[in-house]
Amino acid sequence: MRSKPRSLKWLLVSRIVALQAAMIAALVALTVGALWSTGYLVDDYEGGSLDVLADAIVRDASGGLALQPTSALVRLRSEAPGLWFVIRDAEAHRLSEGNIPPTYAPVIGILDKLNDARLGQLGMGGKPDAVIKWVTTAAGKVHILTGTQGQMSIRRLALGVSGGFVSVILPVIALMTLATLVATPFVVRRALAGLGRAVAQATRIEFDKRGVQLPVNDVPVEIGPLVNAVNDALQRLDAGYARHQHFLAQAAHELRTPIAILNARVAALPPGSDKTSLLEDAARLTTLAGQLLDLQRLDQKSNHFLPVNLVGMAKQVVFDLGPLALAAGYDMSFEAERGEILVIGDQTSLERALTNLVQNAIDHGGRHGTITVRVDAAGFVEVCDEGRGIPTNERRQIFEPFNRLTPDGRGAGLGLNLVQEIMRLHGGQVAVVEADKGACLRMSFAMPS
Repeated sequence: MRSKPRSLKWLLVSRIVALQAAMIAALVALTVGALWSTGYLVDDYEGGSLDVLADAIVRDASGGLALQPTSALVRLRSEAPGLWFVIRDAEAHRLSEGNIPPTYAPVIGILDKLNDARLGQLGMGGKPDAVIKWVTTAAGKVHILTGTQGQMSIRRLALGVSGGFVSVILPVIALMTLATLVATPFVVRRALAGLGRAVAQATRIEFDKRGVQLPVNDVPVEIGPLVNAVNDALQRLDAGYARHQHFLAQAAHELRTPIAILNARVAALPPGSDKTSLLEDAARLTTLAGQLLDLQRLDQKSNHFLPVNLVGMAKQVVFDLGPLALAAGYDMSFEAERGEILVIGDQTSLERALTNLVQNAIDHGGRHGTITVRVDAAGFVEVCDEGRGIPTNERRQIFEPFNRLTPDGRGAGLGLNLVQEIMRLHGGQVAVVEADKGACLRMSFAMPS
C-alpha cells in the first residue's frame, strides 16, 4: 500500500521539538553528571543525614516520634559513627541521638524559636556543620537539627531531577513547542518560496513550448538537484521533439517526389475503374503528405500572424472544392453576414483547416443534400452537411489523431486533429455543434478588439 505523503511542516515540527527535548535532557544529564563527578553532590551536599532522617521518622504506639530502621538509616549510622540529631514536632515530642557538639547545645533550648538555619563557619565556603529545617514526613511536619553527614542518595537525586523536569523543563519544552508550531509554517513558506515559483512555472509548461526551464536561483540548495534534474529532462524532451519534427518534415518532403511520379504514371494509364481507384489513392497520399507538412508547420511560432479575411478565405476553399463536391453528388452553398470578417492568423493554415472540414463533409455526408459553408460576424466558420450526423458519444473522439468516423473510412485520420491543432495555435477551437440535420462543425476564433 502506498503511504500517504507527509507534511513537511509537521515533520519539521516533530523533529525540532524532539531535538529540543533531547538537548535539554542531555544538558540536565551533563550538569548532574558534572556536579556528581566534582563531588558537589557527594561531599558538599548538606542534606544527606537530614533526608535519611526525614524518610525514617514515624509515630510510635503512643503517638511519639520514632525512627524505623530503614536501609538508608542503617547505612548512614555505619558510615557516620558520630551521627547526632534532635527532632521535635509541634506537640513538643522530641527524639534525639548521638553526642550533640557543645557549640550547638545552646541552640536546643531555643529550637522552638527557630525555623530553618545553616550553622557553622559559612564564610569559609563549603557546606555548613549543621542544619535546622522543618520537613514533612510520615509522622507529620517535624523540626530537625542535625549534622551534615551523609551524601545525596540516587533516589533523592532522581526525585529532584524528575521534579525539576515537571516544574521547569516540561513548561520550557511546551513553550518551545508552541513557538515552533507558530514559527515553522512561516519559516517553511519563506524557505520554499522559490520552489513555489518553480512549481508555478512547471504548471505553465505545454508540450509545444520548447526551451522552458524551471527557475533554480531561489530554490533551496537541498532541492536544487531535483529542479536541475527536471530541467535536464525538459532539455532531453526538447531534443527528442526536435528530432521528431525534423523526421516528420523530412519524411513529408521525401514523400512528395514519389507521389508526384506515381500521379504522372497513373495519369498515363488508359481510362478505366482501376485508373480511377489509383488516382483516388494517390490523391489520399498527396493529402497525407500535405497534412504531415502542416503538422510540421504548426511548430512555428505565432508571432508572424497577419490579418486574414475569413470571408475571402472561405470563398476560395468553396471555389476549389466545389467541383469535387458536385461530382460526389452534393449541392454547395456559401453564406456570409458581410463581405469582410477579419481575424489574426496564418492564411495557409486556416485554408488547410477549412479544406479538411469540407473534405470531411464530402466523405461522410452521404453523397446527397447540400454542404453549407457559413461565415458569421461573431468570428466563426461552420461547415454543415445533411448526412447521418455524428453521435454525441463520438464528438470528442473524432478530433483524436488517426481516428476515423467509420472503420473503412478514407484518409489517415489526421484531418480533424490537424484542424484542432491549427485552431489551438490561433487561440480558438473547433467543435461539433447541434444541427437540425446532419453534422455541423464550427471553427471559432477570438475576435481582435
